[in-house]
Amino acid sequence: MKALKAMIRGIPKVELHLHIEGTLEPELMFDLEQRNQITLPYRSVEEVRSAYDFRDLQSFLDIYYQGARVLREERDFFDLTWAYLERVHEQNVRHAEIFFDPQVHATEGVPFGTVVGGIQRALADGKSRLGIASGLIMCFLRDRSADEAMKTLEAALPFKDQIVGVGLDSAEVGNPPEKFLDVFTRAREEGFRVVAHAGEEGPPEYIWQAIDQLGAERIDHGVRAVEDKRLIERLRKDRIPLTVCPLSNVKLRVFDKLEEHNLKVLLDLGLRATVNSDDPAYFGGYIGDNFLEVADALHLAPEHIEQLVRNSIDGAFVDTSRKEELHKEVDSYLMGVER
Repeated sequence: MKALKAMIRGIPKVELHLHIEGTLEPELMFDLEQRNQITLPYRSVEEVRSAYDFRDLQSFLDIYYQGARVLREERDFFDLTWAYLERVHEQNVRHAEIFFDPQVHATEGVPFGTVVGGIQRALADGKSRLGIASGLIMCFLRDRSADEAMKTLEAALPFKDQIVGVGLDSAEVGNPPEKFLDVFTRAREEGFRVVAHAGEEGPPEYIWQAIDQLGAERIDHGVRAVEDKRLIERLRKDRIPLTVCPLSNVKLRVFDKLEEHNLKVLLDLGLRATVNSDDPAYFGGYIGDNFLEVADALHLAPEHIEQLVRNSIDGAFVDTSRKEELHKEVDSYLMGVER
């Protein structure tokens, strides 16, 4: 296990499922509360962390939206994103595709350009100073109306060159992907790549809808796909990536404990599963931590780790030459690793 842990720490990684608002650590939350003169319902870092005993996705979202209220100015979004990049640089992340939720900030009166401007300045510095390439994915909140999502898409169009894709997140149960058919049709016409959260708490039918109606090229989470044999065949045939988030799934009670997670089952079924961190400030670990803990809990072998990493590279929204570069970095690293 010692050699496997060393391999996990050192191997070049790609993260495909990361909500930037979900990287807001309590310490930064309180700094921004003071800087922007916002009043939160928590009085200490310890009080915030003690609230992280979630019953389900909605109980997490209630706290997540509270925390996001402190993000008001462009430099807040810069500081948030830069803190994430510095953390994952230490875990050898080489490429990250980052979600953001503009509707959350619009509710607080924060202009779209302020959000994108701060995040993108940090991402540019991440590439030049840390060697982390990136892409930005705008998510629609599925528990709000399709009309609001369409207005958000229209607000994003002037910034289209800074956003690689669109996604669908927030409370899944009772909010099927088909609700947003027109929005995603328009997004594809505008040239955006498409992903969608599906099959976390919602049924396999939501995954079918995300693929067939929204045109999703990746499924975020997707762990309930195993309940539908025909869906497994579809995912395998079309090589549709699943951006799995093990620690998140346990924290939100999708699985009772990490030893019960189906990540290894997904790999054994020949699916393009990947490992990601989702909202690491809330769920107890960044991408490297997810790899380390799930490898221990599921007794993964080095071959599993390599496959997970290569699946992420293959699923990234980058061109073929960039994927080849990333695979070569993995090749170079593995040549010197004890296995």
